[in-house]
Amino acid sequence: MASAARALAALIRWWALGGGFLMSAIAVMTALSALSNIAFGAPFPADYELVKHLVAIVIFMFLPYCQLVGANVSVDIFTEQMSEAKKAAMALFSAIFAIAFALLLLRQMFLGMVSYMQYVEVTPVLKLPLWTAFPPILVSLFLLFVAAVINVFDGLARMRGRPALIDTRATSTMIE
Repeated sequence: MASAARALAALIRWWALGGGFLMSAIAVMTALSALSNIAFGAPFPADYELVKHLVAIVIFMFLPYCQLVGANVSVDIFTEQMSEAKKAAMALFSAIFAIAFALLLLRQMFLGMVSYMQYVEVTPVLKLPLWTAFPPILVSLFLLFVAAVINVFDGLARMRGRPALIDTRATSTMIE
């Protein structure tokens, strides 16, 4: 179980790293488009369309990692005086809530993708079908679910005074 959790956590970290690379590519494209506008009087065609399309994907790519390391919501001022067992119970509750949230979003986004595929809507310039943003978002939501399940097992272990399956506090190093 622990080795599977570590492998899935590594996959989640790599997915977030891919989101970072994609965001960097968006920044480079935006800068080059701005330079093109200055130098040649015209930005890249449809750069705005690509930014809108890809930023939505990038945001979802970071969610599983944030869930895995507990970086979604943190109110340390209220929890710093709590016992470790109470902190673990709160983490367990938030992980269960994240599972429900991930499953709800996964279902709704899947239905949205199906709808966009049935009634094809495309971007104005590139004619890029809008549904193409959904597959990586669905992968992200599935990984969010996986991260929350890992958090549930970690919370249960910590409540019992046992070590967690993975060290989620090691946020400074993305890749193990």
